[in-house]
Amino acid sequence: MDRLCDEILQLVFYELHDPTPFTLLCKRLHHFSQDPYARAHYFLNRYGPAQAVFEALGRGKVVNERVLDILMTSGAHLSRYLVQIAIHHYFFTQTHFVKSKWVRNVSFPVFLHFMQLASTRYGEIPREKGQDDGSLFLTYLRESRYPPSLRSISWETIRDILEIYKFIPFSTKDPITAQFPLVLAVEPRLLPYAVANGFYMDEKYRDFVFRKMFECSSLSDRTAETIAENVRELCRLDPSMFLSRTVAAEICMEARHNEVGYGALKLLANSSDLLFELPILVEDLIKLFLKTRSLTLSSTQVNLRYLFADFPSSDPVVRLVILLTAFLSVEREPGTLSCVPSLKAKLDPLKLGPITLTDMLDILVHPFTDRHHPVFDYMKSELETSEGHNGMDPNEIKAVVGRISARLLELDCKGKLLKKLHDGHSSVHEIVVRAIMDKQVNIADLPDSEDTDRCKSYRTSLCRDNGFFGNTSDYFWSSPGVEDPLNGENAELESGTISDVCKGSSSADTLELGPIGREALTTMINREEQLPTRSRRRTYNYHYSFYNHFEYLPSDYLSVAKWIKNDFGPKHRLTAVFMTHAVLNDNSNILRQYLHDPVTFRVPITLKHFELLARLGRAPNYNLFAAIQNGAEFFHSEEDYVDSNLDYSSRNHKNKYKSTRGSTSHPQVSVVIDRTGSIPSNADFDISTLGKKRPRRSAAENRSYLIPNSDDEVDAMEVDMPEEKANLKLVNHLQLWVKYLGDLQKAEQAKFREQKKRAGGQSNVDVVKTEFLKTLSTNLRALRKYADEKRKTSETFDAPDSDYEDDEYIYKSPRSKKRKL
Repeated sequence: MDRLCDEILQLVFYELHDPTPFTLLCKRLHHFSQDPYARAHYFLNRYGPAQAVFEALGRGKVVNERVLDILMTSGAHLSRYLVQIAIHHYFFTQTHFVKSKWVRNVSFPVFLHFMQLASTRYGEIPREKGQDDGSLFLTYLRESRYPPSLRSISWETIRDILEIYKFIPFSTKDPITAQFPLVLAVEPRLLPYAVANGFYMDEKYRDFVFRKMFECSSLSDRTAETIAENVRELCRLDPSMFLSRTVAAEICMEARHNEVGYGALKLLANSSDLLFELPILVEDLIKLFLKTRSLTLSSTQVNLRYLFADFPSSDPVVRLVILLTAFLSVEREPGTLSCVPSLKAKLDPLKLGPITLTDMLDILVHPFTDRHHPVFDYMKSELETSEGHNGMDPNEIKAVVGRISARLLELDCKGKLLKKLHDGHSSVHEIVVRAIMDKQVNIADLPDSEDTDRCKSYRTSLCRDNGFFGNTSDYFWSSPGVEDPLNGENAELESGTISDVCKGSSSADTLELGPIGREALTTMINREEQLPTRSRRRTYNYHYSFYNHFEYLPSDYLSVAKWIKNDFGPKHRLTAVFMTHAVLNDNSNILRQYLHDPVTFRVPITLKHFELLARLGRAPNYNLFAAIQNGAEFFHSEEDYVDSNLDYSSRNHKNKYKSTRGSTSHPQVSVVIDRTGSIPSNADFDISTLGKKRPRRSAAENRSYLIPNSDDEVDAMEVDMPEEKANLKLVNHLQLWVKYLGDLQKAEQAKFREQKKRAGGQSNVDVVKTEFLKTLSTNLRALRKYADEKRKTSETFDAPDSDYEDDEYIYKSPRSKKRKL
């Protein structure tokens, strides 16, 4: 330590928060710490010129007259505001943000010397309560929203405070630190004086400053030209300042209510003072509303049409959003019972061009469209057909209804609209039945299990899980790669046009200028002001991290799968098709409705579902095993419980499974009464016969020639009934599930061993177990354990023999490991 020079020791001092323990190591360090030059430069290098005096006054025993002189001559910033706060704090005249002893630790002679230095620099210093520079600054900010005649402090006063008396917040704990950038939004001409005092405009304050400049205000002196000139002046004084796309999008979101700010934004765009193109920004902003629930708000619809009128676009996504703003808000007029006059009043000023049948279909398949009357009213009277006349005849409308109904089956959130079409048009029922029956999935329809890429990407058309942001193809009638059933041609919609519309723009250059959102300027300013003063604007663009991941769906939508179950019944063939698709697509929401709905009966699970998943190598959903553990009945396939004699094309079928009762549960054990003379063996037992009722006896088969109310009728009532043996067969469904799932597990394990055998010694081939086998092994182990506990606690039944009762499944505790010596 004695060999180190003073310069090295000085650098070590600068890195210590409290050098006191370090100075007690030896006499040399202690002697070095007594040097006034070392003490003064410790505060300058540790805290910077702006906070050096404030931090030094807090170390009263370290500061003396010589240290203060070196601080003043070495460039430490001393403002009159700091002197005023120190005097108030030292003499207990006023309480500010400083809650510690701070300057009271300084001896009175040293503090007297400090006041002499301040008096020499600034002369007479105001010491009255509320007359310090910080109070004047806050008063100026508070009165900036008042008319000029009502303001008590002019901007010239604030200019003198900054230029002559070097006003600047002297600590990061000072509440004025968060409020200081506001003065630049009110008066950009103060920026050079603030920079001269050591102020640095951080990027997290940039958007906040421009928000305040474009804030909606009722002052008469706030014009679009004044705001535009202030923006130009601020950007000229500080090259790092620019109007971001974030703030510009917020201004556009309240273009109707903040006409002054929106007008200033257009003036800046016309004069090429923006770093981006305003028409492109408006286009990206309108695209954001394709997948958001706020599109249904009337204020948003009016504002989007207002923006589109100023900046028209030929983008297909923008066109669809603008059409939706008109059709979602229109209502039928009482006198005409038609929506056409209101639609024409909203669409004609926009000059969208001729509206085609594809536009109408795009509107109908959109998730937020739940009323079809406005679309059909427009199609009947205004839509131009292929023959050249306006309006479609009833046959053409019927054809459109059929095509729409078949497509809505693939969009799970369109249950309301599909139900309305089904109840209002008699032809929809047959179309729905045929479309669902054509979508039945068998093992032969799946890709080969060896083709892992196709198995991973395979998805069925029904019960698709769209994730957090929805599938873009669900928002258009024809999407890239989807054939248009109307004309048989592929859609002319580029994939890049509608990809990632939630971000508004995918360009790296535009993202550097700030992301855009759907919040208005006033909303963002209110959020800023609601935060605590000291923590305000510590994070950058914090509001974009909070996103409702389910706002791409209507708040009260009806699932198509749920409507199929409620209307046709849980044991209907159509419901079985939806159940299969939900299992293959791993749609947890639909499976939860089908298997754990406490109001209605539950949809059966079959072994076929697991066989299909085994073919694809996908992990079964956890709801399947939970339903089995809760007592789901065992079926090999849907053929075991579906009534094959039911006429699916009839609309008059009665749903005998509709129930409004409370919670129902599957029995763990089914009781089957056999009235034959013998009990069938396990080999003759067929599980497919479970759950089927015996056929009804026809009254015409039993002919009677007895006279009513006669003695012969009384004698005929005395019939010798043959003795029947009622044999009770108990079917444990849980054991059957364990048995057949165990067989499926063995088959998958055999396939896995065969793959490893074929791979041989090839080092570049990595053979791993499928997700199906991993998940099945884990959950089957839990089912066996649960079945064993259930069997021990339940009553003794003569259950049918199964492999589960063999000694193969007897649990044996593992041997303890012995340490080898």
